Amino acid sequence: MEEKMLVTRAAGGDREAFAALYTRYKDDLYRYAYFQLGQPEDARDAVSACIVAAYERIYTLRSAIAFKNWIFRILYRCCCKLISQQSEQRRRADVEELNQLPAENDTLSPELKEAFGILTDEDRNIVLLSVIAGYNSAEIAVITGLKAATVRSRLSRALRKMKEFLG
Repeated sequence: MEEKMLVTRAAGGDREAFAALYTRYKDDLYRYAYFQLGQPEDARDAVSACIVAAYERIYTLRSAIAFKNWIFRILYRCCCKLISQQSEQRRRADVEELNQLPAENDTLSPELKEAFGILTDEDRNIVLLSVIAGYNSAEIAVITGLKAATVRSRLSRALRKMKEFLG
């Protein structure tokens, strides 16, 4: 059946038409998600979320010929959301790990650990390379692949953010 007709029928609530559309694109959707996320389980989760969202909102699709672009935009957002969630989970795990260091090696206050936790991974690395390891912006630029000016501005912003957090 022609895609345009399938989309029109699916928008009208025809589950079989939506299933036929899914069958047409499932491999491409999975491949995209897999290359974006790098893990088969994550790719399956993103595709599942995408399909549910697409099914629930197919009636909002303005042009039946735009279905493929529309569903890939939904998948892109699902992948970004999953990446963001995973990043936040890693950040929380990093803060928890810092809190569980043995007391004799624990030179950071709980408040300072929390302040480090509000930074992005890259900003935290820049602060640590500067403050703990003693590197200057040019040396950090070589390590991170950023420009020295970018390192300086990110370091300044990160330290200001931590200072505001600490009050």
